[in-house]
Amino acid sequence: MDVSSLTLNRLSLYLRCLRTLQEEGTERISSQQLAERFDLSAPLIRKDLAQFGEFGIRGIGYEVDHLIDRLHSALGLDQQHPLLVVGMGRLGTALARYLGFNDATFRVVAVLDNDAEKVGKEVGDLTIRHTDELEEIVREYGVELGVLTVPAEAAQPMYDALVDAGVQAVLNFAPVSLQLRPGLPSKSVDFRIHLEELVYFLLAKED
Repeated sequence: MDVSSLTLNRLSLYLRCLRTLQEEGTERISSQQLAERFDLSAPLIRKDLAQFGEFGIRGIGYEVDHLIDRLHSALGLDQQHPLLVVGMGRLGTALARYLGFNDATFRVVAVLDNDAEKVGKEVGDLTIRHTDELEEIVREYGVELGVLTVPAEAAQPMYDALVDAGVQAVLNFAPVSLQLRPGLPSKSVDFRIHLEELVYFLLAKED
């Protein structure tokens, strides 16, 4: 099924909202109630969910637990996905320890760096390994996802190395645009871009 990135982002948002409701003990909710509670659009919620089947009952709404399970399955979150982090600076170290990367869906199985002074040190319960071991690590753990937190000048070579080693998707935190391989899902996160956007809105608010 061909689903846009925007739709997938919204499904992840719905899932986060539903988890909140589940923790609060809510068993059933309508699209309108979901929209009002989390400042969303009820018609868009119904349209997005309809792409994956009929989840709700008109006049009754959605069963929260069931919808969470269905979205988990639709997004592939009902399986565990091994990932590795390349670049053990402050950001890479923080991400390796991030609980959102260490749950039933995502699991950091290896952390790598090319700095001899860092290799061999511990990050949580993992030992930093050298980037020269990349191909061996990908085979050993069946790594699917690679997270890049390296300097800008190292990002493209390391991205290419990840793809050549068999990594199937890459999340890039380096502040640089990568030349991407066709057909391989990749996302870049540039904190500065988001900060600059916020500054613009601050200025607009003052006007």
